[in-house]
Amino acid sequence: MADQDSPQESRLGFTLGKNHIAFEIDETVYPLEAVYGASYLFLEKCYVYLSRPRAAAVDVRLTARESTTAADLDALAGEFANELLSQATRLRLSQASTRIREYYTAAALRAAAAAPSVDELLAELEAEELLEDPLEIMVPWEEKHGAQQNESDPKKDPE
Repeated sequence: MADQDSPQESRLGFTLGKNHIAFEIDETVYPLEAVYGASYLFLEKCYVYLSRPRAAAVDVRLTARESTTAADLDALAGEFANELLSQATRLRLSQASTRIREYYTAAALRAAAAAPSVDELLAELEAEELLEDPLEIMVPWEEKHGAQQNESDPKKDPE
C-alpha cells in the first residue's frame, strides 16, 4: 500500500504531494518575467514557491491554502500553466511593439510641446470678430419673422 504523503504524478504530469503540486519550467520556453507574472497572479489563490534547481530551469510549487483534492491541485496547476503561456505571449508582444510604442509616445510629447498656450488661444479669440452673424442665429424669432404670426396663433390664451 502506497503512503499518502509520497509524491504522485498528476493527470497533467506534475508532481502531486499533500496539498501541493510541483513542476519544473524551462526558461528557454518561458522567460523568467513570465514566471514571475503568473506567480504574482496566483498569490491570492495559493502559496507560490519558486526555486532554481539548475541553470535555465525554475521549480514551481503551488501549495493550497486549505486542504484540497488532487483534482483541485491538478486544475490549479493547469490554470497556472495557462497563465504562464498568457504572460509569455504578452511579454513577447510587448517586446515586439516596443519601437512603435516609443514612436507614439514621442509623437504625443512633441504634439503637446507644440500646442498653443492658453494665453495664445485667448488672444486668438479676442482677435476674432465674434459679433458677425451671417446666418442670423443670434436674432430673436420675433425680429426675424415678425409679430404677425404671434397674433394669428390660435393656441394662445386670451387674457
